[in-house]
Amino acid sequence: MALPLYDSQPARRVPWVTYLLVAANVVVFLLTPMANFSSWYGDGRVRECNAARFTFEHGAVPKELTTGRQQPMPAEVTAHCGAADFDKAPWVSAFSSMFLHSGALHLLGNLVALFVVGMGVEDRLGRWRYLLAYLLFGLVSVYGFAYVSPDSTTPLIGASGAIAGVLGAYLVLNPRGRIVSLVPPVIVIRLPVWVVLGYWFVLQWLSLGDTESNVAYVAHIAGFLAGMGFAALARQAGPSRRLAALSRG
Repeated sequence: MALPLYDSQPARRVPWVTYLLVAANVVVFLLTPMANFSSWYGDGRVRECNAARFTFEHGAVPKELTTGRQQPMPAEVTAHCGAADFDKAPWVSAFSSMFLHSGALHLLGNLVALFVVGMGVEDRLGRWRYLLAYLLFGLVSVYGFAYVSPDSTTPLIGASGAIAGVLGAYLVLNPRGRIVSLVPPVIVIRLPVWVVLGYWFVLQWLSLGDTESNVAYVAHIAGFLAGMGFAALARQAGPSRRLAALSRG
């Protein structure tokens, strides 16, 4: 498995939004019970129960998104941890879930992908449009998953849906780019972006039937397609704005 290191296209400006998103995900993770640094959440079973409650409170539960109503925590969770008393707005959880991760490896894998391609997408879209697009991709991925699994009460967490959108946008905005990757143990290669991202997308598609996995492959696919669509519209709008500016000048 090749580990992406960076893309071959130098950025023309400092990618402050990408840095901000990486930092926000790290800080939020360190403040959640899923991080071992958060000692105030207790240890052992106490921490596990706090993590479960936190995930249900701030994660995106598909049935809540499709009905607009908060759902009780599953009986198997309350039997082990007791009932939890919190009020939740489902649409808010669609945003908050993008910044939650189940563990350090989950966080690291997402942020490596964001760091590698996010700078290039931010450079081409501009900072504010990139930030809004990132949030949009996350919402599309979350609600796309909820549409396919409307009765699911398993919380969806992670930035992977939004980052999948960034991957899709990168493919459209820089189709001739190359991703510099590390192949263990010490081989560094430059792969065409369509090979790296095409391979990733095919894996997501082929994994849809894996009922034992806790990975939301549908969310990844929805985010990726949203990113491609958004980037295609942005590329079409770019030349028209430049022509309008020239005509005014």
